[in-house]
Amino acid sequence: MDAPRAARLAVAARPPGPRAPARLRFASSTAPRRAGWWWCPRDPRADSSGGGNTFPSPGRCSRLALAHRNRRPAANLGLPPHRPARSLAAGIGTRVTGDGGCDCEGRPLVECAGDRPIQEPAGVVEEKASTMPSTVPKSLNIFWHDCAVGKADRQKLLKQKGCVVWITGLSGSGKSTLACTLGRELHTRGKLAYVLDGDNLRHGLNKDLGFKAEDRVENIRRVGEVAKLFADAGLVCIASLISPYRRDREACRALLSDGSFVEVFLNMSLELCEARDPKGLYKLARAGKIKGFTGIDDPYEAPLNCEIEIKEVDGVCPTPSDMAGQVVTYLEEKGFLHE
Repeated sequence: MDAPRAARLAVAARPPGPRAPARLRFASSTAPRRAGWWWCPRDPRADSSGGGNTFPSPGRCSRLALAHRNRRPAANLGLPPHRPARSLAAGIGTRVTGDGGCDCEGRPLVECAGDRPIQEPAGVVEEKASTMPSTVPKSLNIFWHDCAVGKADRQKLLKQKGCVVWITGLSGSGKSTLACTLGRELHTRGKLAYVLDGDNLRHGLNKDLGFKAEDRVENIRRVGEVAKLFADAGLVCIASLISPYRRDREACRALLSDGSFVEVFLNMSLELCEARDPKGLYKLARAGKIKGFTGIDDPYEAPLNCEIEIKEVDGVCPTPSDMAGQVVTYLEEKGFLHE
């Protein structure tokens, strides 16, 4: 057995003791890292950049195994006895700090002292933020913090009342067109409004969601929470989404208990919407190339108690300006466009 290998085995076999934990230093290697593998910058087997190596598990490298087994930063820092760190998602185990190391799901490794993370270099923190999962377990120890400036103060400043105008209907019924026309009309009147368009949101906030039933539920929940914030800021928030399930829309209504949720139902027939088919989606759904398409093989639950219902007339959809006029008239009558 060669001397370097014997030295590594001796280090791995050393029983854990009260000594300081073995922490891996941050190296400057720029070798490509494999997501889900463990990185050891001090491994003598050179990679393409001249140092370090990756392993499918910490046990495959004696240094990683030692650091993983003997991590006791609390004793080193004079902090309370070590407690297992709470992980960000189910199934994530212990972590060690390394040079850009990743856990089993490809996220950077972090060493904790008690429940407090040890400060890491800026590059590692930024990398960790960019790979953070979009959903995390429920938080328990959190408290609401009130601010001196409240909703009433913002509404007084803007000379309007915050509300959510929720536009629902089949694909092709004119939701986005109405939302943008309404936003422009309010803007010309000196009122501050913002449009949350369903497709636009799927380019960013909801780009991790598909169109399965559970994804649709989460999509509407997120938009409802964002719309609530806009209304609390004193804006007229115009949300334009198919939002096919009645229960999800009612859940969004429940977020605004002061009656500031205005549901607008574009009650256009499936035949009209399919004939218009501005995005070509109905054609794809009929050909079986899109599954779970609302109105074709997924249901649309029409509102039962909407504030505004806009219907087609003799098979023709009203003009965008006419539809926006109906909504503006309602907002004026309910006092949303003035203090």
